[in-house]
Amino acid sequence: MPAGRPGPAAQSARRPPPLLPLLLLCVLGAPRAGSGAHTAVISPQDPTLLIGSSLQATCSVHGDPSGATAEGLYWTLNGRRLAPELSRVLNASTLALALANLNGSRQQSGDNLVCHARDGSILAGSCLYVGLPPEKPFNISCWSKNMKDLTCRWTPGAQGETFLHTNYSLKYKLRWYGQDNTCEEYHTVGPHSCHIPKDLALFTPYEIWVEATNRLGSARSDVLTLDILDVVTTDPPPDVHVSRVGGLEDQLSVRWVSPPALKDFLFQAKYQIRYRVEDSVDWKVVDDVSNQTSCRLAGLKPGTVYFVQVRCNPFGIYGSKKAGIWSEWSHPTAASTPRSERPGPGGGACEPRGGEPSSGPVRRELKQFLGWLKKHAYCSNLSFRLYDQWRAWMQKSHKTRNQDEGILPSGRRGTTRGPAR
Repeated sequence: MPAGRPGPAAQSARRPPPLLPLLLLCVLGAPRAGSGAHTAVISPQDPTLLIGSSLQATCSVHGDPSGATAEGLYWTLNGRRLAPELSRVLNASTLALALANLNGSRQQSGDNLVCHARDGSILAGSCLYVGLPPEKPFNISCWSKNMKDLTCRWTPGAQGETFLHTNYSLKYKLRWYGQDNTCEEYHTVGPHSCHIPKDLALFTPYEIWVEATNRLGSARSDVLTLDILDVVTTDPPPDVHVSRVGGLEDQLSVRWVSPPALKDFLFQAKYQIRYRVEDSVDWKVVDDVSNQTSCRLAGLKPGTVYFVQVRCNPFGIYGSKKAGIWSEWSHPTAASTPRSERPGPGGGACEPRGGEPSSGPVRRELKQFLGWLKKHAYCSNLSFRLYDQWRAWMQKSHKTRNQDEGILPSGRRGTTRGPAR
């Protein structure tokens, strides 16, 4: 057995400290020279390296060499004992370590490189930072909900992961004058976002950018120029109600209230509706709602549950020529269309009388009209009137034809009696 190395029993009894305390070393501060019965120092202390780099480190013991010699020392990285062949004794009090092709740090606060005495006690520690410099942030987008605040979010560099703690700062200033300002309320709508709550000017463009910094460098995004009035959005429209339209089995009426946050500002709003059947994930979007707060959906399936959502886009605020930003969709509201009461195949459908002109062309024309309506949900009053008139005419025509044919409610034909004698 090599001199200075403990036997198997001693090795079993002298295990290194548990992993959890070691993971906290780089957060709470690694042991430095002067801690414990034997003092030691690791060099270099808290190095920062690029991924793929190599590290040459030493652990030097100060004090009584007979109590802690280099031959009795060993290294751990994040609580795991490193292989002996990675170390070599330089002299009686110094143990060297060589690590090649380093991977990114397992924790952004740094990996824990620790030098231990023969009995497992910690002599010294160092935080090892291995990672990448930040890349340029991109895809900055901003919006305002009350024209007094601004919320922005962005995407980190191409890879995003640097393996090091990377700080992102949102900066902004008036375009032609004024000093740089730094946003202070971070992570408001996600990990890479910031909220500016007040003290913003209208009718003046702002320049906005993001700076990313870590131990290996810094990067700055492109500058985004915007006017607060051009990026206004709202909360989703509240109080969305969906109801049936009388007994019409293929229609639903949708009504909602304009978002209250912008009621005191001069603006117009346009809305979108989307709807889907209960057992589907595919939404159909209605774009031509304009600035109305109600709409009738037509061409729906009878006896079917539909989910409906509405969203709002404010535009023309104080004369701005740019469209606003669509709000989030409202919470889904459900309603069902009435079940169809039309008789099925063989359920009493009547045929035209012999000698009378066929109503086929009329029926084909109405079928074409109905087919168009099934493809286009409509929201204009003119369409309401045309469609209602058509439905009323159809019902009246069907009723008159049944009376002429003598069809009973059960679908059986009646017997026409001759004149009384």
